[in-house]
Amino acid sequence: MEASISLHYSVIGSGMPMVFLHGFPLDHTIWYSVVDILNSSDLQIILPDLRGHGLSPAPEGVYTMDLMANDILNLLDELGIQKAILVGHSMGGYVSLAFSRRYPDRLAGLALIATQALADSPEKRQSRLDTANAVLERGSKVICETMPSKLTDKEEIMEKIVSTICRTPPEGIVGALKGMAERPDLTTYLPSIDVPAVVVAGVKDTIIHPENAQLMSRRLGNAWLVKIQQAGHMPMLEAPEQVAVSLTQLAQKVSLRM
Repeated sequence: MEASISLHYSVIGSGMPMVFLHGFPLDHTIWYSVVDILNSSDLQIILPDLRGHGLSPAPEGVYTMDLMANDILNLLDELGIQKAILVGHSMGGYVSLAFSRRYPDRLAGLALIATQALADSPEKRQSRLDTANAVLERGSKVICETMPSKLTDKEEIMEKIVSTICRTPPEGIVGALKGMAERPDLTTYLPSIDVPAVVVAGVKDTIIHPENAQLMSRRLGNAWLVKIQQAGHMPMLEAPEQVAVSLTQLAQKVSLRM
C-alpha cells in the first residue's frame, strides 16, 4: 500500500467522534447543512477532505478504497481517537466499508448514505476508466461540465456543488475513478459488521438504486433503513434535517453500547 498522506480536516465540538466522508468529486463542505443542525456539544464532528479532493494533497496514482481508509485511520491516530462513527456518502461510503473491514476495532458506528456494498458492473467500471482517460487528456472540465446534473435535479444544489467539483484536481479525479473501478464487492462481508448502523437512501437517486440500500440494511447485523422521498443522490443537501435526525439516533444507539 502507498504511503498515507496528511489530510486537510476541521473539527467541531467535543464528545463522541463522528467522521464525515464526502463523495466524489466533492469535499467536506457538503456536510455543512447537516452539521449546522447536529448538537456539537454531544459530538466531536470531524470533517476531512479525502485524498485528491478539497484542500488535501492529490498525489498521482490509484486511490483504492483501502488506501483512503488507511488515510482515515492515520487521521484518527493523529487526533488520539480510538473509536469513531463513520458517516460516508457515495464514495465516502465505499471508504467507510473498506475501513470497517480492515479496522473493525476502530469502528463505533456506521452511517451509509446514498452508497452501496456492490462492486461496479463491468459497464460501470469501463465508464469510470474512460472518464479517467478523458480527464487525463482534457482536464477537470470533463467532470465539471457533466457531473452536477447527475448528482441532483435541484438547481440551487447544483449551484452549491459546481465550484467544488470544478476545483477538484485532475490527479484527484483520476485516482478516485480508478480506485472506485477496482473496489471489491463487500456484500458478503456486511453481516460481520455488528456496530449500530443506519442506511440512508434517496428514493429519487438515479446513480445508486435505493434497492441497494435495502440490501445493505438487511445484510448488516445491526442496522435500520431510512428512505427519504424528496431526495436523490445528495440527501445531506436535499434533506439535511432528516439526515441529521438519523445521525443523532445513530449516536444515541452507539452511546448505549459504550
